[in-house]
Amino acid sequence: MKHIGAHVSASGGVENAPLNAAHIKADAFALFTKNQRQWVSAPLTAKSIALFKERCLAQGITADYILPHDSYLINLGSPEVEGQAKSQAAFIDEMQRCEQLGLTMLNFHPGSHLNKISIQECLDKIADNINKALSVTNGVTAVIENTAGQGSNVGNRLEEIRYIIDRIDDKSRVGVCLDTCHFYSAGYDIVNNYDGVFDEFEKTIGFEYLRGIHLNDTKKPIASRVDRHETIGNGLLGMDFFKRFMNDKRFDNIPIILETPDESRWADEIALLRDMEGR
Repeated sequence: MKHIGAHVSASGGVENAPLNAAHIKADAFALFTKNQRQWVSAPLTAKSIALFKERCLAQGITADYILPHDSYLINLGSPEVEGQAKSQAAFIDEMQRCEQLGLTMLNFHPGSHLNKISIQECLDKIADNINKALSVTNGVTAVIENTAGQGSNVGNRLEEIRYIIDRIDDKSRVGVCLDTCHFYSAGYDIVNNYDGVFDEFEKTIGFEYLRGIHLNDTKKPIASRVDRHETIGNGLLGMDFFKRFMNDKRFDNIPIILETPDESRWADEIALLRDMEGR
């Protein structure tokens, strides 16, 4: 069974995210647990934590289908001393917020070398920072999201993600989130070579590491390395891809999250995707 939702707003407090998910008839969701454009935010209050858990329970959405996303400011592969220190502290804070909320995953973009260090050095720094965060937290899996490879971002190649995973001490607490827009923009032809691409994912990383999907159509052509999401069916991936995806059992029982650009259409997109399942 597919569990579908969107990255919903937590404006006014994390406790509002489950209500916003219910509004679009989602049975999965993503959220920011703090302001994604600030390094430091006020701690979560006991009231917000309790309400968040209560409302998730009321909506029947368990932690297995909630995929929080960390701040856009964090760069675990930063070549700069200050950037490293701030990113490491912020990432640990994000992991701890997930712990407080009873969540079991934190999704993040791996990082960027900023054209100042090699890709391998950047990947080594990312792995080291993940290990440090896991050593001081409990019960939260670090979920690496593939990137489009825009700018100096790493993680657009499956081999780079595997490189990071191989250097994580506790492999039970590391996973992967695949973004379909990023995947296509990075050069993986999930439209014309669906089987081949996901066979490559299985061979290089393994579906046992897959923890979530960001299901987005794309505005930009394959291998463009440009990250531009589009609403379902209005981009270059096409409806046939989404129909095939929705009937692929390998993507059952994980959170499937829309990050498509028009949130007023999320409920309709979720209904459309559900209608594809079983067809």
